[in-house]
Amino acid sequence: MNISKIVENVPNYETFLTVDELDASTRQLASEYPDVVTLFEAGKSRAGHPILGLKIGEGVKNALLFALPHPNEPIGAMTLEYLSRALAEDEEFRKESGYTWYMIKCADPDGTKLNEGWFKGPYNIYTYVKNFYRPGSAEQVEWTFPINYKNLHYNDPMPETQAIMKVIDETKPEFLYSLHNAGFGGAYWYITHEYEDIYEELRATAIKHGVALNLGEPESPSCTKLSEAIYKMIGAAEEYDYLEKYSDVAPESLIPCGTSSADYALEKNDCVTLLTELPYFFDARVQDMSDSTITRREAIGKNIEINQKHYAKIDEFLSGIRKYIVPENPFVILVEQMIRYGKSSDDAKRKWAEAPEFELPAKVSEVLDNTVIARFYNSLLAGLIARGAEYEMERLKKEDKADEQALIDLEDARSRAAEYLKESCRKLEEELDYTVVPIQKLVQIQVESGLIVSSRRLRD
Repeated sequence: MNISKIVENVPNYETFLTVDELDASTRQLASEYPDVVTLFEAGKSRAGHPILGLKIGEGVKNALLFALPHPNEPIGAMTLEYLSRALAEDEEFRKESGYTWYMIKCADPDGTKLNEGWFKGPYNIYTYVKNFYRPGSAEQVEWTFPINYKNLHYNDPMPETQAIMKVIDETKPEFLYSLHNAGFGGAYWYITHEYEDIYEELRATAIKHGVALNLGEPESPSCTKLSEAIYKMIGAAEEYDYLEKYSDVAPESLIPCGTSSADYALEKNDCVTLLTELPYFFDARVQDMSDSTITRREAIGKNIEINQKHYAKIDEFLSGIRKYIVPENPFVILVEQMIRYGKSSDDAKRKWAEAPEFELPAKVSEVLDNTVIARFYNSLLAGLIARGAEYEMERLKKEDKADEQALIDLEDARSRAAEYLKESCRKLEEELDYTVVPIQKLVQIQVESGLIVSSRRLRD
């Protein structure tokens, strides 16, 4: 299979597709290639939106690829937009791949619609943060798969998660590609199987397209590093064990969700799962491995201080309006979760950083992750508060007798959160020398990474 040729043919996508556009293109492909492509409905979202899937090819082994398990991560949808058409159009590619491909371009249509405000650009930090949406952990498709591990028991998968579970149950895939991406940073990968012979190939996919490797702090302290920028796939069990070791609080009380699709797929088959994490924005310092002037423990201490100040600030924004927020408001759930669990998480991180290796100088990449990039991710919560307040204002205005004091309080919280967000983004723009990565390059990296791992799986 000529992977290079397939990767080179990725179009120069200028914007991300909306849910309706993805649905239309999915139906169109099935209509164009009825002898090759089968359209199916995996399930429905909580709001009743169909979760559409495509079956392509007749390979001996099954592969399941699904995008937007986190609705603020649309790179994977564009990857499947391209890959589904490439497989349908190219018989040689389809047959040489060795798989029957099952693809779901949008696993969370309801949440994705709440991100569409930034899908068409302009692509900068402020537009992204202002229009960002992400649900709380218990409403994320990727993190609501069932688990029974030690004292952690979760069996309440959402309809969207049940749709993915159903396809896994029916196909028992050999290869699973859960398509994710980061917001800011560099390229890195998670994989269930230790395929040391392809790690260099994976890193090369990013480097040759001009995307830096993420060589700073791992996404979570519970991560196990297999090689530079490549980590063992994590699930709820790994997070539980980390918290059990470093937290003074019962781990099950700090994990308000289930486990990952990778864990669930492994229960059904010896399934290789890959995640290719890519950024919209990156600063070259994410791969700077030179020593900084502070220790890694000091860098983590700065991170904890930044987090605690931020959580106190957003708690202040919410304090005057919590009484107006209705349960169906989608925007503040993640914010409340971060406030509720933030201190315990940071306390565990502080204890984790007591190990002797944290006395060594922090790399420049690690300092960047712990300080500046941490503030980028924190700023997202301010945007959610502003949107949450707007949601309640719109709801109240539809009532016959709107509560005037509530509207005043909500507007005050909204304006303060919006100003805080704007000022945070202004400072980030000053401190970061960032590049916006073209969508085409991001898709090329995800496509090539997926084909490298799926091909390697065939050799087992």
